[in-house]
Amino acid sequence: MSAYPVLMHTALDATDCRGLAEFYRQFLGLRYRPGDEITADGSDDDPDWLVLLGPTGHRVFAFQKVPALARPTWPAHDVPKQMHHDFRVPTIAELQRQRQRAEELGATLLSDRTSDADEPLYVLADPAGHPFCILVGPE
Repeated sequence: MSAYPVLMHTALDATDCRGLAEFYRQFLGLRYRPGDEITADGSDDDPDWLVLLGPTGHRVFAFQKVPALARPTWPAHDVPKQMHHDFRVPTIAELQRQRQRAEELGATLLSDRTSDADEPLYVLADPAGHPFCILVGPE
């Protein structure tokens, strides 16, 4: 028995579950939980709940459909970001490559801090507006 709770996954609200799940699936190389895959006939292309798994089958993200979602206004605090994800890469070249990939998948650049010698990073928003960082950092 564990003395601590174990993180099962991070759940994100979304008005378009499939669209947001597809962004993270492609950006992070994840896969759908069995039964959550895109149907061949498109009959369930906007479900209420989806789960993405990592390479070992562990849950990474879940997406829950909501009728409306206020897009965070970071860096302003009118609508706070409430939480964000940090993704680490080993080099500046990889940082730039991953920014380009994220934008091609629908992310929007919010801040460019690549000139910061201590911790170069980009702050982006996923297609639903959730901020996330990609940074060069240690394991």
